[in-house]
Amino acid sequence: MCRVLDVSASGYHSWRRRPPSTRRQEDALLQQRIQGIHVRTKGRYGAPRIHAELRAEGVRVSRKRVTRLIRASRLSGKGKRHWVRTTDSEHVLPVSLNLLERQFHVHHPNQVWASDITYLPTREGWLYLAVTLDLHSRAVVGYAMEAHMHASLPLAALQMAASRRDPPPGLLHHSDRGSQYASRIFQEALARLRAKESMSRKGDCWDNAVVESFFSSLKRELFEDNIFENRMVARQAIFEYIEVFYNRQRRHSTLGYLTPHEFERQAKAA
Repeated sequence: MCRVLDVSASGYHSWRRRPPSTRRQEDALLQQRIQGIHVRTKGRYGAPRIHAELRAEGVRVSRKRVTRLIRASRLSGKGKRHWVRTTDSEHVLPVSLNLLERQFHVHHPNQVWASDITYLPTREGWLYLAVTLDLHSRAVVGYAMEAHMHASLPLAALQMAASRRDPPPGLLHHSDRGSQYASRIFQEALARLRAKESMSRKGDCWDNAVVESFFSSLKRELFEDNIFENRMVARQAIFEYIEVFYNRQRRHSTLGYLTPHEFERQAKAA
């Protein structure tokens, strides 16, 4: 090998005996921390969020270096996946105007909430999930899960959010045009909260993009590699994802890679 590469044998053996450089030692330690974050987040983070997590732990490192070490470790975050929408807008119930108009950046909590419904696979059948997000911090403030998608499902998510947050009059609640949100019982619940209703335009998922993004993250990070045995197991996994991981640990690029709880805490202290 030395003859082919035109390298002296003494030079080769000297290189073999030489200890790893400081840079290589630092890279090895960084790789260990990166692998630890990857395991702790169950493979949900790619380079941007791993970089943000390292910075939050006090590690000063460039994103380019993190990306290089992730590739060297053959790690990757969970990629995007297409899921079918569940909206039933073919009904005769009255619908509201789109008052939100894609103004997703909200300066204070409990000013604008956004809601939607999706379905998730289990070996027992579909599990339907309704969520309510506060657009100020992207926090999930209410959620409900059932084996059906009747109007009582998003109503339960709204009631959880209201009991947790006690929103002031004038709250703007945004959803799609689904029959559940246009139903009498849901509209009456909004009236009791003295909230205003806003609905997406027909067939335009971008009008409710924040909730769509949440569903995309949940399905990619929780369900992509799993078909849960039954609805109860899926319920437990979703509860852990929302209450433990998403609201308290998951870093959001829109929030400057803060978690929803960190963002709300800093906003309150400002």
